[in-house]
Amino acid sequence: MSEEVGAPRSPSSAAGGQVPFLQKGLCACDSVPAKCRCPATISLPVPDNPQLQSRASLDSIIGQGCRIQVSVILPVRNTECWLDECLKSIVEQDFEGTMELSVFNDASKDNSINIIEKWKLKLEDVGIRVVIDGHDSPQPQGVGFAKNQAVIQSSGTYLCFLDSDDVMMPQRVRLQHEAAIQHPNSIIGCQVRREPLDSTERYTRWINNLTPGQLLTQVFTSHGPTVIMPTWFCSREWFCHVGKFNEGGKGVPEDLLFFYEHIRKGGGVFRVDQCLLQYRYHPQAATHSVLEGTIWNHRVRFLEDRALKHWTSFTIWNAGKQGRKLYRSLSPANQKKVAAFCDVDEKKIAKGFYTYQESKERPKPKIPIQHFRDATPPFVICVKLDLTGGAFEENLNTLDLKEGLDYHHFN
Repeated sequence: MSEEVGAPRSPSSAAGGQVPFLQKGLCACDSVPAKCRCPATISLPVPDNPQLQSRASLDSIIGQGCRIQVSVILPVRNTECWLDECLKSIVEQDFEGTMELSVFNDASKDNSINIIEKWKLKLEDVGIRVVIDGHDSPQPQGVGFAKNQAVIQSSGTYLCFLDSDDVMMPQRVRLQHEAAIQHPNSIIGCQVRREPLDSTERYTRWINNLTPGQLLTQVFTSHGPTVIMPTWFCSREWFCHVGKFNEGGKGVPEDLLFFYEHIRKGGGVFRVDQCLLQYRYHPQAATHSVLEGTIWNHRVRFLEDRALKHWTSFTIWNAGKQGRKLYRSLSPANQKKVAAFCDVDEKKIAKGFYTYQESKERPKPKIPIQHFRDATPPFVICVKLDLTGGAFEENLNTLDLKEGLDYHHFN
């Protein structure tokens, strides 16, 4: 499915493999300029639009030795209904630097590849290099594999991740590129507009309204990464430092695992506080293939590794189903650190304690249940945010605690 490597192409196109970096005075084929048949020696037609003329002229600069600044990383799998809008949004970027689109088609069975080929010409006409590769095996290799391949075959100094069912606002690449230069070891995200507007309203509010500090403290919640994967923008150098996406295929939360590894390696999280992406919700989205239990287990292990190992004891806020589930999921060593459960429900508090019936210990562990005002921090909070009309948040605020130090949100 790759383009033929030896075929003449415009300078804004490349084969499915790694795009060669061209150095001054030396073409990719090591030929003297008079005999060189590299793509960089072929000139682009210059469009009438002044802005597009500017980008087309940049492509000739690439041939003289400048590296691609930003590669848009686009894995594709059966998204023909949304691809036109997605690819159009790449053409409409107002970024004035050098751009490249790297597409990996993961065994699409619909018309996706034909749509990509159609847009390839339009993208090249405005000076955006296009790299297309993929496979037509009976089964897809998975989102993690497709993203990794798209990164491998790209050449940009910075990587702009995009899902093929989403739409970028015109200023996305420009603003995130500026932020990435200032925050070289960070994943850069942005605010989003959900499509349809009334889907996942609580999740969308969380995405858009986390404070800068909460981008790092609320990494344990069921919402997942504090900047969502389709908004990610980072340097290639940092991406390679963290490592590739997990390629386990369907059912693997590759974005969550990469995000956790990014945090473990000391990476930062920064959000451009403008809406730069239309984030589409639909039943076919790959995220729906990941089982809740799989995500839960990864979250618990990450909580234990990043927070609980630093605490000698802690309280689980929620004596109900979610709090007890967390307790049962902890390692035996961390179960012993649980000093109490706390709650506001008088019936639960009146029981006095929770007995861990599944334990093989004798006697079975009994964990006290207290009112939250009587409990001792630090807390692991298993109460969902933005669901109680502000009552839970108000109770938490009365304790005058510091998030990330005195408590972590888990649900």
